[in-house]
Amino acid sequence: QAQLVESGGGSVQAGGSLRLSCEYTSETNCMGWFRQAPGAERERVAILYGDSGYIYYADSVKGRFTTSQEKDKNTLYLQLNSLQPEDTAMYYCAAGVGRTSCPTTVFKNWGPGTQVTVSS
Repeated sequence: QAQLVESGGGSVQAGGSLRLSCEYTSETNCMGWFRQAPGAERERVAILYGDSGYIYYADSVKGRFTTSQEKDKNTLYLQLNSLQPEDTAMYYCAAGVGRTSCPTTVFKNWGPGTQVTVSS
């Protein structure tokens, strides 16, 4: 069972950048980033489909966030640029095993999260 730990969160002003890291113990074919703002549902941010190499981005972050992976370091990254107050949330790294896709339901292993706060 994969264990994951996020780091890199913090407080920035609008327009700023952060780089989140997620160290994991074992890789699965579905790995990604989610976020949850207070009072809101958890949402998918960026998902790596390991079998095909496809990367999904939520419309709200396309062109601003980029996810990448260093397999030799067992680390997943999320680069957050042009941050806006609406990006304020707890960000989670997750891993799961999917058959032909990576729906949220396959993500069984989650990190504790790292807080991102963006002020205007």
